[in-house]
Amino acid sequence: MELKELSCNWKKLQATLKNGTSKAPKRKASNDILQPQRSGTKRQKIKVESRVSPLTYGRSYAKEKGQIMGLGSSKESHSESLALWAEDHDIPAKDLAAAYGTSTKSTSRPSVPEIKHDSDKLNEGLSSTAEAGKYIAIDCEMVGVGPDPANDSALARVSIVNFHGHQLYDSFVLPKEPVTDFRTFVSGITPQLLRSARPLETAQADVAKLLEERILVGHAVRHDLDALFLGHPKRDIRDTSRYPPFRRYATGRTPGLKKLAKEVLGLEIQGREHSSVEDARATMLLYRKEKDGFETEHARKWAPQKASSMDRHDGNATKRKESKNKKKRIVKR
Repeated sequence: MELKELSCNWKKLQATLKNGTSKAPKRKASNDILQPQRSGTKRQKIKVESRVSPLTYGRSYAKEKGQIMGLGSSKESHSESLALWAEDHDIPAKDLAAAYGTSTKSTSRPSVPEIKHDSDKLNEGLSSTAEAGKYIAIDCEMVGVGPDPANDSALARVSIVNFHGHQLYDSFVLPKEPVTDFRTFVSGITPQLLRSARPLETAQADVAKLLEERILVGHAVRHDLDALFLGHPKRDIRDTSRYPPFRRYATGRTPGLKKLAKEVLGLEIQGREHSSVEDARATMLLYRKEKDGFETEHARKWAPQKASSMDRHDGNATKRKESKNKKKRIVKR
């Protein structure tokens, strides 16, 4: 081959190589990345998830967790539920705030108390949904019986609510004696309502079960217990009619529930016929509003009694006598 032909071929080869090293056109980025397998020949497609900022992810995760745990979307409602649960179990607000990061403000003082609940069921008996908790409030309605209905009363309805005001029990009760005055304008009891009333023994057993090992809140609650022929430890009773700060609304006498509801809670109750459910709810609201004061008064009243001077004298005399007898035994030996 001649030198001239070799030079020409070399130039063609250089031109070919130059064209082969030119940049290939860019391809659009894909979310699919080919990941080679270690086995060699085949390659596996891996889907790349779009990136989410940690803040966005944290919010969506928290929202999802809140729905799963039933916390709801409102932080405020969650805090209120926790606070009410804590008060029902005597857990201080500051301890609750430290554990959950909530406000120490008590929710036992509702700004707009609810005296009527849509869930109330007339003459339901024991509720199948509401839970009792530690505190319950009771109220009863009476009718006049016998030849002197103005002075002789019998139980015709009993209602109980829990700490949150939810109806636990409501029942009309059939009096043992003939009713001679239904007192409908006050009691709300009519002959038609008593046709579906439960026997006294049934209501008595139901209420007794609810009272077991619970704090009973009531207004002049002794009358309600007497009507049911039931007792309850005085240590476990909180009576709004006997709470000293409330008595100032009646110039030292026993205040009426209607008066206290108006002055303390700003509620109008007993406008016409009474509702024992609403009266029990108002009584519980009064207790919740002054719960700390009630418990301080209770602790003062039921504080352990200190030994009297006579008891201390007798105890010291006994100790001296025992010491003297011990010395005598030592001398004899």
